[in-house]
Amino acid sequence: METWEVSVPDDRAEQRTCLICGDRATGLHYGIISCEGCKGFFKRSICNKRVYRCSRDKNCVMSRKQRNRCQYCRLLKCLQMGMNRKAIREDGMPGGRNKSIGPVQISEEEIERIMSGQEFEEEASHWSNHGDSDHSSPGNRASESNQPSPGSTLSSSRSVELNGFMAFRDQYMGMSVPPHYQYIPHLFSYSAHSPLLPPQARSLDPQSYSLIHQLVSAEDLEPLGTPMLIEDGYAVTQAELFALLCRLADELLFRQIAWIKKLPFFCELSIKDYTCLLSSTWQELILLSSLTVYSKQIFGELADVTAKYSPSDEELHRFSDEGMEVIERLIYLYHKFHQLKVSNEEYACMKAINFLNQDIRGLTSASQLEQLNKRYWYICQDFTEYKYTHQPNRFPDLMMCLPEIRYIAGKMVNVPLEQLPLLFKVVLHSCKTSVGKE
Repeated sequence: METWEVSVPDDRAEQRTCLICGDRATGLHYGIISCEGCKGFFKRSICNKRVYRCSRDKNCVMSRKQRNRCQYCRLLKCLQMGMNRKAIREDGMPGGRNKSIGPVQISEEEIERIMSGQEFEEEASHWSNHGDSDHSSPGNRASESNQPSPGSTLSSSRSVELNGFMAFRDQYMGMSVPPHYQYIPHLFSYSAHSPLLPPQARSLDPQSYSLIHQLVSAEDLEPLGTPMLIEDGYAVTQAELFALLCRLADELLFRQIAWIKKLPFFCELSIKDYTCLLSSTWQELILLSSLTVYSKQIFGELADVTAKYSPSDEELHRFSDEGMEVIERLIYLYHKFHQLKVSNEEYACMKAINFLNQDIRGLTSASQLEQLNKRYWYICQDFTEYKYTHQPNRFPDLMMCLPEIRYIAGKMVNVPLEQLPLLFKVVLHSCKTSVGKE
């Protein structure tokens, strides 16, 4: 292990273990100390009204390695340890989490009602008797093909669990999806009573093909022009690496500006709205492109440069917790994209979907943006299901990367500028090394 590897001593963090599975805890989640995996599992289970079954005696061992073997016992322990369902409801409301809500102790009878699904049935009956105005909204109605609608909410229970998606979510989506990102449909909340249909031969809609072709044509897929070559034996300073990162960011940003002018829907929105969208999403667009179409250069040539940079002991010890979280998430996201091998067509669609966010303040055409977002959502889904017939979970996997990109981009703003060279060194070294071993 090289001496530059980040090591931020924190005695308190080392002592914190998840009360559910014993893994390293990341903080107070829903009232108790827990890890990201158990936090995400609890939220999905409650929001999606999941009813599990234990094939043993309802007393399975919970550990980091065995926690995914029995979902029933995992949820049971979450409730027994005091995880608070009210905190989940607060998470989904505007303004973020209600961190004042602590753990709760509920009776065995109440726990049994939750585990058996009786409480969920009572809630469903209540809403059925009192009506639900959203049911008549096209944006909240499932399509005829049983696929989720982009306008629907994450907490809806009117859909079905994707086959094989649970393992991915437990590892990857322990985090809460940012509440302002409304165009991720019910990827968490598919009903186990309506399994997905087996893949069937199909053709791609001509209009979808035409629009995807226009999106790809708008992209500058040529290699980055910023020089990233370095002589052997040269020691790169922090200032030099920071200057290089700034030049790369400038080039990538310039490409996003040029991209906007070539979009097939460029004439449908005002310049004011485009300015507002770009100012709010440029970091996300740069991050997405760096992890996909420019990844060979970023994780190849740039990684060679960062390898020549040796941070000081002071830089290592002053590295922030925000930076550590960004590093962990970036490494995982890189591996997810590396595994998916995102095509240019998928990248172009993902980029457009991320860009067309009508929740940004100051927009004059939010409803129009919503329609455009839906258009490219369905086009991407159409293309992915046509091109990758035997990967039924591919489209949800791609879409679940978008809130993670948005989350990471938001976190990077809080990382001090002087720490970015070290952050990039760690991420690029870790990713390049692990891929080289595959």
